[in-house]
Amino acid sequence: MPARLRVADPAAVAAALAARSPADDKLLVKHFLAVLAERAPGNSVEVRVPPVAAVQVIPGVRHTRGTPPAVVETDPDTWIGVSSGELTWHEAVASGRVLASGERTDLTAYLPLTTSPPSPPSPTHPTTRTPNED
Repeated sequence: MPARLRVADPAAVAAALAARSPADDKLLVKHFLAVLAERAPGNSVEVRVPPVAAVQVIPGVRHTRGTPPAVVETDPDTWIGVSSGELTWHEAVASGRVLASGERTDLTAYLPLTTSPPSPPSPTHPTTRTPNED
């Protein structure tokens, strides 16, 4: 069984983003896939970055064997680009650098992965209204 993906140390990520060697790219791909898995837990979409790693994310229909119903596939350089914000998701898809098929494969809401995750919406509280006095 392959080792679980883990979020890397922030200093190691910063150094790898600056250096961008093949070993650094492997660390960055695994790191950003781990961050995505934390922010979008689930099993309905498989994100593949061959030959480095793959992860299942996004809540929804779970698959256990064979090809999942939703697949995103890209190369390491493109994954690092969309994860770090150097490239937008829509640019990567439009240029053919990302192949995405199936439901829930638009990862725009989760990218870039170098920023803090979006805050959940705050609950709305009804405002107290005072009757108009004419």
